[in-house]
Amino acid sequence: MKIALVIEDNENNLELITFILHAGGYGTRCAMTGREGVAEALRERPDFILLDIQLPDIDGIEVARRIRAAEGWPPIPMIAITSFAMAGDRERVLAAGCNGYIEKPIDPLRVMKQIEDVLARA
Repeated sequence: MKIALVIEDNENNLELITFILHAGGYGTRCAMTGREGVAEALRERPDFILLDIQLPDIDGIEVARRIRAAEGWPPIPMIAITSFAMAGDRERVLAAGCNGYIEKPIDPLRVMKQIEDVLARA
């Protein structure tokens, strides 16, 4: 079973995302802060990461940079899930090392397809 690390500080979003992943046949690990997420990613090497950008300690862009700077090979696919919708935000997220970008609010009926599309390209 593939394992996703979900880095999300909002409990409702975390519950929804993990429910969708479990329904899709994935296992999950969770972190509610950026620092916890970096540590968990490097310790456990999940199959992929779903990463909120607005976190309480360090933002998701910094999380992505730290994981990319410290990880081994092959790189862990990272998908940003964010409410950022300003011009240039998508590019900043991708430049930090994310492989994909999904805007909130997520559509539970479409999000697994979006995740699998990104993973297929990663």
